[in-house]
Amino acid sequence: MKQFSKLAKFPRPEDGLRAMVERAPQAEALAASWIEYVRPLGTWVYALRRRIATLAVAVLACLLFGHVMFGANGMVVYKQKRAEYESLRNRVMDVQRENDRYTQQVQALKSDKQAIEKEAREQLGYAKPGEYVYVPPAPARPAQPANHSARR
Repeated sequence: MKQFSKLAKFPRPEDGLRAMVERAPQAEALAASWIEYVRPLGTWVYALRRRIATLAVAVLACLLFGHVMFGANGMVVYKQKRAEYESLRNRVMDVQRENDRYTQQVQALKSDKQAIEKEAREQLGYAKPGEYVYVPPAPARPAQPANHSARR
């Protein structure tokens, strides 16, 4: 039998319940001391519950306002995107007008003899007999400075 005395005994369920019952008065005393410690704080919070709720709602409203105004899709970003949209729309309209003007020019050069003559006179320097073509001189460039200190 001595060989089996070294084996550990498994506790029975009744042993655990007995230990818990033996410690119950200590646990009750600890709980009572915590209640006496926390009770003034609880009564203070209960007395100020309306003010705390009002303050919480005000803080929540401020946070919501900040998110709406300055958030990822807030009013500030919306105004910037709206201005960018307007500038791009104006640019598209300008490019569309320019395309329309070029389309009219191409159609005129395909069918209108006066437009063809005008382009030939301007770009190629053609003239009718007895006409003089005036070609302005190239603009004179100022002399470059001897050293590069003037560029700075």
